Amino acid sequence: MKKKVLAALLVGCMTATMFAGCGDKKEDEPSKPDTPSTQGGAETPATEEGPVDYGEGTLTLWVAENAVDFTKEQVDAFLKENAPGYTATVEAVGEADAAGNMITDVEGGADIFSFAQDQLARLVAAGAVQPIIDTYSSWIAENNDEGSVAAVKSGDMSYAFPMTSDNGYFLFYDKSVVTNPESLEDILADCEKAGKNFYMEINAGWYMPSFFFGTGCVGEYEVDVDGNFTKCTMDFASDKGLVAMKELIATAESKAFQNGSAADNASNYAAMVTGTWNAATIKKEFGDNYACAKMPKFKGSDDQEYQMSGFKGYKMLGIKPQTEEGKLALCYKLAQYLTDADRQVARYEKVGWGPSNLQAQENEAVQADVALTALRDQFEFSIPQGQYPNDYWTLVTSFSDTIISGDISSKTSDDDLMKKLQEFQDTCVGYAK
Repeated sequence: MKKKVLAALLVGCMTATMFAGCGDKKEDEPSKPDTPSTQGGAETPATEEGPVDYGEGTLTLWVAENAVDFTKEQVDAFLKENAPGYTATVEAVGEADAAGNMITDVEGGADIFSFAQDQLARLVAAGAVQPIIDTYSSWIAENNDEGSVAAVKSGDMSYAFPMTSDNGYFLFYDKSVVTNPESLEDILADCEKAGKNFYMEINAGWYMPSFFFGTGCVGEYEVDVDGNFTKCTMDFASDKGLVAMKELIATAESKAFQNGSAADNASNYAAMVTGTWNAATIKKEFGDNYACAKMPKFKGSDDQEYQMSGFKGYKMLGIKPQTEEGKLALCYKLAQYLTDADRQVARYEKVGWGPSNLQAQENEAVQADVALTALRDQFEFSIPQGQYPNDYWTLVTSFSDTIISGDISSKTSDDDLMKKLQEFQDTCVGYAK
C-alpha cells in the first residue's frame, strides 16, 4: 500500500513515555511535527499542507448506540474529503463495554472507540490504546476543558481525545413545587407537601457517595500497571462519615423518597437526581416548570451545612495500536475531527451530549441548556470517577438496601451505625490486594 511519509516530522522531545507541548495553535489546527517516533509498531507520520495519501483500507468504529447515525454521517463525510480509499463501519458498542472488548481481543477491536474515563488505566495496562503524539496532545490541551484534559492522561501521557464533559448528575426539579432547590430538606418537605416524589438511586455506587464526599470523606482505589487494585483509601467509618450516613437515612425515610434515577420508570415526581441522558424525558414531564440546579446542600446532624458532591466523568475517543503507518495517521486525524469544536456542537444538537471543547461550550445553544449549566455548576463540587472493583458496586447496593428496607434507620444507635460503616469500609479495603 502506498504511503507518504511527510517532510515535516515529529517533535524531537518525544520519548517512549513522555511528550512535551509546543507552541501556540489555532482551534482545530495541530502543530507541525518535527522528528519521527514509533508507537504501537508504526512510524507516526505528521501533517503537511495539502492532501495526504493515507492509502486504502477499512476502519471500524465503536460508539454508543444513540450516536451511531451521527458518527457514520461525520465519518463518511471526512473520508470522502480526506481518504477516499477508505470505507468505515460504525458499530453500536457502549462506553461501558468497549474497554472490556478491547482488552479481551485487541487485534479484533475497533480502530477508534469511545469509552468512559474510568476505563483508561486498564486499557493502557493492556496495551489496548495508542498513545497520543505531541502534535495532537498539545491540541487536546489547548482546546478542551481542564477536567477532560486530565481525564485522558495516564501519568504525563495522553491516550485519547476528549469528546464530552457531561457524565455526572445534578438536580432536576419542578419549580411549581420545589421552592428552594439549594436545600435537600426543603426539597423533600416541598415534595411531601405536594404529594410528589423525590427520586435518587441511593443504592447505586455512583450516587450514594454524594453524601459522603459532601461531608469530606474519601473513597478511592489505586491501580497498578497491570490493572490490579493495590490500595483503597477510605474514611467512611469516621465522624464525618456518620454525619453522611444519618443524612442518607433521613432522605430514605422521607415520605417523598423513591429509589431510582431513570425518568422513564418514574411517576408523580417533582424532583430527581440524575444526568443529562434523562433531560428530554423530564423536560416533557415538567413542561414550563422544568428547572435544573446543582446538587443541594444539607444540614448535618452536627448542625453544619454540607454541599452534596458526587462523581464526574468524561467520554473520549481512543485509537487501537496500529502497525500500518498510513492507517495510524488517518486514525489520529479522524479522531481529532470527530472531537473538534464543530463536531462537538453538532453532536450536542443531534444527541444532546455536553461538549468538552472550550469553543463548543461557548455555543449559544449549549450555554442556554439549563441541564448542562447545572452540571457545570455541580462539577465544581464533584470528583473524577476513578476505577473501582466490580465488588464495590455490588457492596454499595446491598449496604444501601438495608437502609431502604428500614433495617438500618434513624432509630439505629450511633455505635451500631459506626459498626456498619466500619464493616463497609473494611470490605472495600479488602478488595485491594
